Amino acid sequence: MNLESVMQELELLGKERMKKIYMSNGAREPLFGVTTGEMKPLFRKIKLNQPLADQLYATGNYDAMYFAGIIAEPNVMTEADYDRWMDGAYFYMLSDFVVAVTLAEADIAQEVSDKWIASGDELRMSAGWSCYCWLLGNRPDSEFSEEKIANLLEMVKNTVHDAPERAKYSMSNFVYTVGVSYAPLHNKAVEIANEIGPIEVDLDKKKSKVLQPSERIQKDVDKGRIGFKRKHVRC
Repeated sequence: MNLESVMQELELLGKERMKKIYMSNGAREPLFGVTTGEMKPLFRKIKLNQPLADQLYATGNYDAMYFAGIIAEPNVMTEADYDRWMDGAYFYMLSDFVVAVTLAEADIAQEVSDKWIASGDELRMSAGWSCYCWLLGNRPDSEFSEEKIANLLEMVKNTVHDAPERAKYSMSNFVYTVGVSYAPLHNKAVEIANEIGPIEVDLDKKKSKVLQPSERIQKDVDKGRIGFKRKHVRC
């Protein structure tokens, strides 16, 4: 299948209700409103195809960009490719659920995430922290430096309340993910979460929201989910 035929298929799968939901979260035209579940049969036809993924991502169409992440080949993409994709990620559903998810399956995931976290750019920071969440929730604990993850926890503790709004979400989620999915630092994550306390996030045109990583960790402790790892990162 080529770009034109994939775009035609995506358009046929679009639903006005989903389009409105995506737009209420920050998506903008052009988009069709395709559910992720309806993309799976299309993926089975195409499999992984990096050249087509790049063409789809470059359209600026939200559904095409999302599908690009599904068919991308993470280890074929270079750091420059990921930066280019981030340049096109205009809201968090692209930065955190397309680019960060794709990066999480690449060998250079931590290296690129570290640079994004240090960038000071809101969506790059969000994607960097999100990528660590996807990594920790999927890969064996042995793949991570305990010292490095501990240092990142300290960074969250010292900077989260002054971080850009979208980054606050991902930083809060990072503390939660370490507490649940990275057993060596479960206790430290609980300690940091308690020290941080509630995290207030100001949302555009909506009331502010309060994040409570300590409560989220405790709920998973109560369910016996400590050490949880997901089998797959991408759908």
